[in-house]
Amino acid sequence: MYLGTPELAVRPLLALHEAGYDIPLVVSRPDKRRGRGSELSPSPVKAAAEALGIPATTNVDDVLDVDADLGVVVAFGRLIKPHVLDRLAMVNLHFSLLPRWRGAAPVERAILAGDETTGVCLMELAEGLDTGDVYRVQTVPIGADQSLDDLRSSLVEIGTELLVTALSEGLGTPQPQVGDAVHAAKIDRAELQIDWTSSAAAIHRLVRIGDAWTTEEGNRLKIWRTIVTDRDDLAPAQVDGVTVGTGDGAIELIELQPAGKPRRSAQDWANGARLSSDDRLGD
Repeated sequence: MYLGTPELAVRPLLALHEAGYDIPLVVSRPDKRRGRGSELSPSPVKAAAEALGIPATTNVDDVLDVDADLGVVVAFGRLIKPHVLDRLAMVNLHFSLLPRWRGAAPVERAILAGDETTGVCLMELAEGLDTGDVYRVQTVPIGADQSLDDLRSSLVEIGTELLVTALSEGLGTPQPQVGDAVHAAKIDRAELQIDWTSSAAAIHRLVRIGDAWTTEEGNRLKIWRTIVTDRDDLAPAQVDGVTVGTGDGAIELIELQPAGKPRRSAQDWANGARLSSDDRLGD
């Protein structure tokens, strides 16, 4: 049995299928409209299941009618109710070093907090939010400039190998989580607006998780890539070419996206914007 929804949950599903495990049913979230006025589209996991010829459903209770030894959960996005867990043992592949960053956005929160490491836990699924005992864990370093997409891709590959190896060797006895629990709340859109009075390091971390934005002459400007510089002569939000002052230090803009336009190099944007030293981003 496999339960998952987004693109990051596709790779483990494919790996289990390639390893020869019988997957009688896949459970995913309901179909959604992916664009304005578009038809309903299946989740990435449901689409992958259908391509493999595996039946798919959106009703978790359907697992109760299927003969299975174990359920594998990867980024399903819904809590599994106790009556289902009582019937079928499940393991969950979670992308953090539990109990730090339990919840919906563990990778994003690790980057935003400036964590130097994260990891993958294969855990026993329990009634609470990511509270189950842990079968296996692998620590993964977080690069200082690593984007959310790059880090998540690495975690998925490492987690997939961890999952397949554990199932082939036997899960063994899980161990209780040790340490203080920290909640990884879903990223709110308001958090993605850049506060130029924050430090250069904090703004760089925000940019790395994707969709960070500011404004330029009242128009939204998405910032896709930056690097931290050693300049300290600019006021917060003050622009000098592609370098922007912050509350502590400065960052260099590498790639951005003006409203209604494609992504472009920051240098191309700066050449066209021709901002003066009196101009400020975020105004």
